[in-house]
Amino acid sequence: MSLHAEAARVLKEWPAPSADQERLRLAYLDHLVAHQDGMWKPCKDGHITASALVIDPAGGRVLLTLHRKLEMWLQMGGHCEPEDASLADAALREAREESGIAHGLTLLGGAPVRLDRHQTPCAVHLDVQYAALAPADAVAEISDESLDLRWFRYDEVAAVADDSVVRLVADTRALLSAVSS
Repeated sequence: MSLHAEAARVLKEWPAPSADQERLRLAYLDHLVAHQDGMWKPCKDGHITASALVIDPAGGRVLLTLHRKLEMWLQMGGHCEPEDASLADAALREAREESGIAHGLTLLGGAPVRLDRHQTPCAVHLDVQYAALAPADAVAEISDESLDLRWFRYDEVAAVADDSVVRLVADTRALLSAVSS
């Protein structure tokens, strides 16, 4: 199955948790119908991206990267690559590359946590956001794509990151609570 088809399948099956997220889910699906190249960076009308919030639930913290180009604290993520078999694979690859945590990251629940549409210098990103649990012994290492890499306590995120990251942290924490109940 192509990544395009796999992304459409994931988005069709994903139970959007709110009306706002449902509107985005439908817009992403419309984008994929209208653009056979809608998964790839060259699609100037926007493209699907994948990201993962790296989280340490035991420590009550998340790992954020100070993005080199955007100069913003963000979760790990970026463009899909031809070798990615799924959005989940793309999100985990990006998390490993940008966090330096080469082994042991696992997706929380296996499905997206939320969707976020935002403008970037290259085009509109239709981001499919996951959460990745860090292993207890995780050691983060800065990548070439980052100016900095740092663990933040949950209550520190709002002071350094934009609303999209704050919402992702809140939704990830809610998912963590639901999974552990």
